[in-house]
Amino acid sequence: MAGKKIRLNRKAFEQIVEKAVERIPWDIRRHLQNMVIAVKRRPSRELLAELGLSPQETLLGFYDGVPLSERSLTAPPLYPDTIYIFQEPLEELCWSREELVEEIERTVVHEVAHALGISDERLEELGYG
Repeated sequence: MAGKKIRLNRKAFEQIVEKAVERIPWDIRRHLQNMVIAVKRRPSRELLAELGLSPQETLLGFYDGVPLSERSLTAPPLYPDTIYIFQEPLEELCWSREELVEEIERTVVHEVAHALGISDERLEELGYG
């Protein structure tokens, strides 16, 4: 595709993240009420290594928390769950703001699924891999 990859300042990118989250259907978005969505420039080498990914592999988002399927009523998590959205990999993937909004929306839905205890394999089966 001809053209220039999208590059935004942090504030503009965060506004696009907000727009993308607003587009997510309520049945999924309601699970974000007790989660933090944080934007980072890119994943750390340590995180990639922890996930078994090479520094050249792309990671668009990451869920950090205790999935609902693993929670205990007697020992709730100490910290809120966090979904990290990685700005540079998403920008490198997208050619327009609309494409970026769609990709962020897809990424957040994917990470919410992890919070609900849905595996990558099941997400692939459902078309959200």
